[in-house]
Amino acid sequence: MLEVTLIYGFVNSVILALVALGFSLTFGISGVSNFAYGAMYVLAGYVVWILMHKLAIPFFAAAALSVVLTAGLGAALYWFVLLRVRGMVLSEVIATFGVGLAILELFRYLGFTGFEYTLPSFTDGSIMIGSTYLDYQRVWIVGVGVFLAVGLYFFTHYTKLGLAFRGIAQEEKTALSLGINSDRVAGISVAFGSGLAAVAAILILPRGTISVNEGYDVLINAMAVCIIGGLGSTPGVIVASFIIGYAQMITDTFLGPHWKMIVSLVAILLILVIKPSGLFGKQKELEERM
Repeated sequence: MLEVTLIYGFVNSVILALVALGFSLTFGISGVSNFAYGAMYVLAGYVVWILMHKLAIPFFAAAALSVVLTAGLGAALYWFVLLRVRGMVLSEVIATFGVGLAILELFRYLGFTGFEYTLPSFTDGSIMIGSTYLDYQRVWIVGVGVFLAVGLYFFTHYTKLGLAFRGIAQEEKTALSLGINSDRVAGISVAFGSGLAAVAAILILPRGTISVNEGYDVLINAMAVCIIGGLGSTPGVIVASFIIGYAQMITDTFLGPHWKMIVSLVAILLILVIKPSGLFGKQKELEERM
């Protein structure tokens, strides 16, 4: 049992990191908490399914189109909605949550419910680690998750656009004085975040069915990881993912799967009481010093 918990806890932690990376990236750069994030995740899954079953497009081509379309919707969300309320935190939350709610409930209204809405695995089969079987889809999740985390680090540290992202995130006024267009960069960050939500969906959804309710669960998990790790902190996201990932796996093993979501909610409550800025966050401390 210990071996199973360690292996599947690791996979669960990578899944949480994948789910939270886009949410954290968007907030860290633009300062916008995209509460339509879970809806983007579910939307990406349904778009792949529709392209495959209604237009007969091969899976990987449909997946690539879904990422592009979801990223484009994220950009549209910024330019047509968020740009008008940027800086008004409550309005940003209401606007993005409203858009996400509309997307999810539209799919429910159109009848996209049931067990037939599934995505195929990248590769069939499984491998054995010790005495534990691990399917290849979970191997893909771990591999792509690690690749994305490392790739994002190099992107934000060694590319022109990535450095512009960091400049806006660290000091927007100074970045503006250097000729960086903050609205353009923020719009790209929301698009990037939405695209990452789509990538996470395409990797994770083959393990089960596509469900409207999954959008709400994804949003809660992404928020939990980012709040515990510290909003906008990529190292914080990684550490928090492993804390919550193993806590969920232990809870699942000893109490049952229906208690897993409680872990995220309790973790959010505890970190807000003990250290509101999160494990790696500095925003709250800086505000208090000022």
